[in-house]
Amino acid sequence: MKASTLRRVLNFWPPFLFSGVHVISIADDYRHAEVELRLRPWNRNYVGTHFGGSLFAMTDPFWMLLAMNALGRDYIVWDKAGSIEFVRPGRSHVRARFDLDDAVLDELRAATADGDKTLRWFDTEVVDDDGEVVARVRKQLYVRRKRDR
Repeated sequence: MKASTLRRVLNFWPPFLFSGVHVISIADDYRHAEVELRLRPWNRNYVGTHFGGSLFAMTDPFWMLLAMNALGRDYIVWDKAGSIEFVRPGRSHVRARFDLDDAVLDELRAATADGDKTLRWFDTEVVDDDGEVVARVRKQLYVRRKRDR
């Protein structure tokens, strides 16, 4: 799927659409993505700041989607684990950026060249309009080359 098509699909995907998540961009080569979470009455918690589940959800699929598409059809890529650290209350729109560089892709290819799986952690900071860190998200990917049948 073209990156621009995926971006449009994700923006109308009900879990993103109804929680205020907006995919700003996905690079054509699947090496970069940027997403924002707009603060809305329906995604605020009891004290009026961003609901933690929405902060995690806004970052959830992107490392897997980027790696899966950048590596190509010869690889299996799954989310294995994730965690979030809340640093400060989110009181404005927040953004997250994902940058998958060639060195990481080379590392994944080398680690799986013999058919073994590899597990790798990816870190993302969610920042507010002032550039202050609101949350740190970690996602672990499972990556393996597909076996010949």
